[in-house]
Amino acid sequence: MRKDQQIANEDAQNRENGHDQEVTQALRDTTEKREPQAADPQLPAAVDDTADLKPARLPAHSRAAAAQRLGDLPEQPVRGVYYPVPHRLHQPAGWRTKRHLKRKNLRLSNLRYASTERGSHWAMLPMASGILLTLLLLSSALITFTAFNGATQQRYGEGVTTLQDIIPKDNLKMYDSQGKEIYQMLDSGLQISVPLAKISPNLVHAEIAIEDQNFWSNPGYDITGIVRAALDDLTRGHVVSGASTITQQLIKNNIVGNQTSVMRKLEEILLAPSASRQYTKEQILEMYLNTTYYGEQAYGAEAAAFTYFGLKGTPEKTAASQLDIAQAATLAGIPSSPVARDPFLFPQPAQARTRDVLKELYLQNYINHDQYMQALSEIKQPNFLKHGRLRFDPRWSHFVQYTINELTQNLHVKRADLSRSGLMISTTLDTDLQAKSLKIAQDQIAKMAHTHNMTNAAVVAIDYRTGAIRTLVGNVDPSNPKTGAFDVATQGFRQPGSAFKPFIYATAFSKGISPGQPVLDGPLTVQMCCGLPSYSPHNYDNGYHGLITYRYALQNSFNIPAVKLLMDVGVDDSLKMAENLGMGPYNGTPNYTMVLGSLGVHLLDMTSAYSTFANGGIRIPPHAVDSVTDIYGHVIYHAPVVGKRVLSKQVAYMMTDVLSDNSSRSFEFGKCSMLYLFSTTQAQCYAGNPGPIRPAALKTGTSNDFRDNWTVGYTTDLAVGVWTGNNDNTPMVNVIGVDGAGPIAHDVFIYAERGRPIQGFSNPGGLVRKTVRYPGITSTDWYLK
Repeated sequence: MRKDQQIANEDAQNRENGHDQEVTQALRDTTEKREPQAADPQLPAAVDDTADLKPARLPAHSRAAAAQRLGDLPEQPVRGVYYPVPHRLHQPAGWRTKRHLKRKNLRLSNLRYASTERGSHWAMLPMASGILLTLLLLSSALITFTAFNGATQQRYGEGVTTLQDIIPKDNLKMYDSQGKEIYQMLDSGLQISVPLAKISPNLVHAEIAIEDQNFWSNPGYDITGIVRAALDDLTRGHVVSGASTITQQLIKNNIVGNQTSVMRKLEEILLAPSASRQYTKEQILEMYLNTTYYGEQAYGAEAAAFTYFGLKGTPEKTAASQLDIAQAATLAGIPSSPVARDPFLFPQPAQARTRDVLKELYLQNYINHDQYMQALSEIKQPNFLKHGRLRFDPRWSHFVQYTINELTQNLHVKRADLSRSGLMISTTLDTDLQAKSLKIAQDQIAKMAHTHNMTNAAVVAIDYRTGAIRTLVGNVDPSNPKTGAFDVATQGFRQPGSAFKPFIYATAFSKGISPGQPVLDGPLTVQMCCGLPSYSPHNYDNGYHGLITYRYALQNSFNIPAVKLLMDVGVDDSLKMAENLGMGPYNGTPNYTMVLGSLGVHLLDMTSAYSTFANGGIRIPPHAVDSVTDIYGHVIYHAPVVGKRVLSKQVAYMMTDVLSDNSSRSFEFGKCSMLYLFSTTQAQCYAGNPGPIRPAALKTGTSNDFRDNWTVGYTTDLAVGVWTGNNDNTPMVNVIGVDGAGPIAHDVFIYAERGRPIQGFSNPGGLVRKTVRYPGITSTDWYLK
């Protein structure tokens, strides 16, 4: 049984290994024929004791027989031995061959697919890399664009929001006290803004036709316009139309700058939609037409219409509204290249550009054929262009420059910031009095130039109740390009001579000294400090006048009594008094000589200091600016008329009473000197017919070697200061203040006071008039209570 089982197992294994039946049968026959091995002859023969025994036979199905079979194990089948059992073929014949061939073909197919797949992977690698690179570039571009857009909006977004406030304003305009225009600040160009409704439709159409055909519909940028412009330029061989829209140009000119770069162009495009959302098309067009540069320092349509065609605006009709088609086309062709297409500098390129504009107007149906031909003919006419130039009267040039300097201080701005500020300045200038004062000064200089070597004069007139400067003549020849620019009144430091003495007398009066007190006019030697040599003053007439009153000494301008008074009251107190009254900056060293006018001062400051006497001791600084208004009509500055008391009204009146005492100064100047405001001529005055006399408090001054002549004083309405001399500070010839500057001051007072009632100076009270007798002199004068 074990043998049979072994044969069966081997047969099954042979079938699995692919052996055929013939091999299996051969193996089986070999096994059956195998003989037992011979016993070893060396060994004794074994005795089989059981050879004769026969096993007991048990019933096949008994429990005992089953128990005996429990220990039986099937023998291991011998490989290759066939055992006779029935075989059942599970697969058809030849299936192994088919399987082999199928597996072989499958393997070959897999190899070919793998080879193809490997090739296709390498073939697709460049495409995949290109796609990946494109995605990376697009992502980077998107990120960069987003970041750039954010940075642009952050940097310039506020500028778009406030565009109307940051665009260049009109040039500064200045008006006199009566509202007449006297000056426009043109150093940064001429700009006059007008509403869009007051600009000719011809110019509106021309600008849109040549610069931005789709202006009314685009979002601020125009891609089709960029393509169209490029094609037009390529087709015609030169630049015909620009790629930037009107909105982009407005942003370029006023926000991002005009640097030529791709980044700047991109910034324009990014900001243009914001501007289009923030403002209407009409607002954008109005801002553009009022600020765009048309060359020749003309900004905006109004300025360009005047500059190129001499058109002048009126309250009823602006210059820009008068432009015809040809004129509008000429102007529209300039902004793209203001220098190269300047009609005055380069007429041929300018006309070519004008023809391009007219053609675009015609092609876009803004004009018909007849208008087109008529405009082409008009631009060829010899008088088509008329150069308009603004010219301002040089007679107020020094006042204007002083006003500008005052503006920079009061508004805390730089001069350059004022040019295109759009501000309207109302000033204190009385142009009539200014013109007359200049003419009076010119006549006096012409009279004195040859015999006395006097070549220049300056005049200042101040309304001392408000501090308003009514006249400021800084030079008798303001139109002279070499000498006329220098303003002696506000820039020149000139020695005032005896005109400085009232400051020392005011110091003394404030300390209780009376004008009636006596002083000895005699020889004097002053020991100077700081290593300076001793000083011996002399009077103008080189004489001594004995015991005299201070009133008499001041009115006759005696030097020795003034020096003695300064020694009594002190240099420091006297200098402080002068500064408090308004003397302002000075050059030189303050000492005992300053009473004779050794310090250099400004005429305007001296006149202002005398104004404090006139105003009862209340100091009001002089000013040329009355008010400042912005482009919206808002008053942003108004000159404060705030006074500060620096001297008691009693002392101020005492000074006025002394300086207006014509009888006291008759010894030195005569009874009909130019310090006496007679209303007739000087000859008639000496003949006993002075006419109505207007009280005036005046003081003259003459510096060493006749280098400077002064006359400064005031009436009940006005303070006037006059200087005469030479620009190079060379000496004049034998002329003192009353003869050099006096006649100018006299005539200016008479003209300024014409038509005004004559009034005397009023006594404020607080004074007592006393008669005091001194040895050899009796004086009746004012004393402080």
